[in-house]
Amino acid sequence: MSKSRKTSQGKAGSVEWENVGRRIRELRGLYMTQKELARRIGVSQGHLSYMERGEKEVGAEILLRISREFGKSLEWLLTGEG
Repeated sequence: MSKSRKTSQGKAGSVEWENVGRRIRELRGLYMTQKELARRIGVSQGHLSYMERGEKEVGAEILLRISREFGKSLEWLLTGEG
């Protein structure tokens, strides 16, 4: 996974990884630690921390695991809509 690239606001097709990370953190809530979610989706706690801060792009496979874990759509994870 590479460092997130800064994208211009409003550019069609761009993903704002900081917002994706914020939504992942929101789903995790107060009841689940990073360590627990990381174990459930098959990544290290450190990697999850990077994703939640928007410092790493999240791959499709990991997004799908998160989507299934919480019953949320991929569209919502990526855009906040849907």
